[in-house]
Amino acid sequence: MTKEIKKKQIAILGSTGSIGSQALQVVAEHPDLYEVYALTANNSVEQLIQQARQFMPEAVVIANENKYEELKQALAGLPIKVYAGVEALCQVVESGPIDIVLSAMVGYAGLKPTINAIKARKQIALANKETLVVAGELINSLANTYKAPILPVDSEHSAIFQCLAGEFDNPIEKIILTASGGPFRTCSLEQLSLVKKEQALKHPNWEMGAKITIDSASMMNKGFEVIEAKCFLVYARTR
Repeated sequence: MTKEIKKKQIAILGSTGSIGSQALQVVAEHPDLYEVYALTANNSVEQLIQQARQFMPEAVVIANENKYEELKQALAGLPIKVYAGVEALCQVVESGPIDIVLSAMVGYAGLKPTINAIKARKQIALANKETLVVAGELINSLANTYKAPILPVDSEHSAIFQCLAGEFDNPIEKIILTASGGPFRTCSLEQLSLVKKEQALKHPNWEMGAKITIDSASMMNKGFEVIEAKCFLVYARTR
């Protein structure tokens, strides 16, 4: 007799963003392994409605309370609990059935719900670098205190983490994070002094929203990634 595998219950914070959408694709491809328990978004209510109808989570949360009625009406008649506001977002991650919380929100807004999830002893799949940039020491301390594992989702940091997992007696001497430079990767210093915002917003490969696109063009995003990598190094060595 084949033993049935218990599906992992996942809460996706920022399900309408790039990483959240990709995570849902993984769930769709592996319905025998994963099930969506909760979906959250900030403003993208139409996309959240579409995702909710497809994956039928237990709960959905829209952070922008002005979008609540639209979300509630669109999902009326479905067995989905509908909430709004930041506090609701922070509370939903504490729900008992949840196994994994994917933190894929943009910016500082991802910090508080991630802390709540850690205190609820959930496994954290972290794709919100600002959480570690603004509170890396706190997050590491809480993760160790509450025995909540943190797994990096960003490609570079996931690779670093996997390298560290096999480190043993062969310590890593140096880690190099590469950068594309966005739209200005071939510009001289003189050209960089003349660039405009409109140019910075035209990333040659990705559509990531205005903030991340500007951070990429200015290399600020790479600075965040260096801080994030150092936080993960500290975390990995205390496990």
